[in-house]
Amino acid sequence: MVKRDYYEILDVSRDASEDELKKNYRRLALKYHPDRNPDDPKAEEKFKEAAEAYDVLNDPEKRSLYDRYGHDGLQGAGFQGFGGAEDVFSSFGSIFEELFGFGGSGRRGGRTAARAGADLRYDAQITLEEVVSGTEKMLEFDKTETCIQCLGKRTAPGTQPTTCGTCGGIGQVERRQGFFAMRTTCPHCRGQGVVITDPCPECRGLGLVQTPKKLSVKIPPGMDENARLRLTGEGEEGTHGGPPGDLYVVVHVAPHDIFERDGVNVHCEVTISFSQAALGADVEVPSLYGPKTLTIPRGTQTRDTLTLRGCGVPHVRGGGRGDQIAHVVVRTPTRLTERQEELLREFASLSGETASVTQRSSLFTRIARAAARLWHALTLSVALPVQRLGQAPPRP
Repeated sequence: MVKRDYYEILDVSRDASEDELKKNYRRLALKYHPDRNPDDPKAEEKFKEAAEAYDVLNDPEKRSLYDRYGHDGLQGAGFQGFGGAEDVFSSFGSIFEELFGFGGSGRRGGRTAARAGADLRYDAQITLEEVVSGTEKMLEFDKTETCIQCLGKRTAPGTQPTTCGTCGGIGQVERRQGFFAMRTTCPHCRGQGVVITDPCPECRGLGLVQTPKKLSVKIPPGMDENARLRLTGEGEEGTHGGPPGDLYVVVHVAPHDIFERDGVNVHCEVTISFSQAALGADVEVPSLYGPKTLTIPRGTQTRDTLTLRGCGVPHVRGGGRGDQIAHVVVRTPTRLTERQEELLREFASLSGETASVTQRSSLFTRIARAAARLWHALTLSVALPVQRLGQAPPRP
């Protein structure tokens, strides 16, 4: 198998500085660390490849030999590279201590165990229309990431952690009581074996900093309220080579002015007139897919339901869409013209019904009738004299 160019592996120029080599190698080591990619054999191969490239280019003698004679020159000088990830951990521990701030293998069983980063939650609100079509949201949030200033080492540039004087770098202290010995975590270094005497001013010795993050996420159609999307590795950075946490996007659907969702179906209210209910009609109603024609059967009553097939929410796993359920409300007119009232009374009469409401007239008609009654009363008072009961009118 032909080996790749070491400069190409680390993505640096041939005159790259020591800091550039460290920075790029650390990024690749974190990305392809076997603990982060347990099911990807290619990741372990890339992890080993990056370690080999850094081992050569970070050593002035090996780098000079490689620049002059390439891979053949290194092999002629006895350089065999690494057989696997475990070979990297056992033979390359000093580099892990320098870059990541811990010694040992940098893997399980080391003095300071790798710790996964925390998971994060982001609440995203979408509309019902976006539930139907699917959407893409830009998420903006803060998360902890490795400090660029110290590359996670926690110490100020140019300094190194010092061995803990209490435990001698073991991370544990031993206490004897008679014949018994008890080991506990070192209270001075808290089990890390080293003490940060010159902390990084950027992260204050934490190795991590809070960084604003923007991330685009696609929300597929049909998502339910409180549904979760998991974005692997987008949580907070792990410590001591541990994998990052995950980001969980929790979906919330905003209330709609017209529709109410029930699973994959949507419900709405449709108001029709008395004549449309009695005679039947085709009416235009809103839907999540634009205006649709709804057929009103003859004799439709209030609280009847009519269905528009396929106008609901898509199934999240595919396989069609739900329905739109229209709940009918028959509107009773509040103002009638004389002609409308006359026709309704005729309809009631033909139906054998008795109208219990007194017939209403227009304002002009009511005024005219009141004036006629007043005129009739005045006419009677002038034409006939006042009479006493039982007395006949005088003869002419």
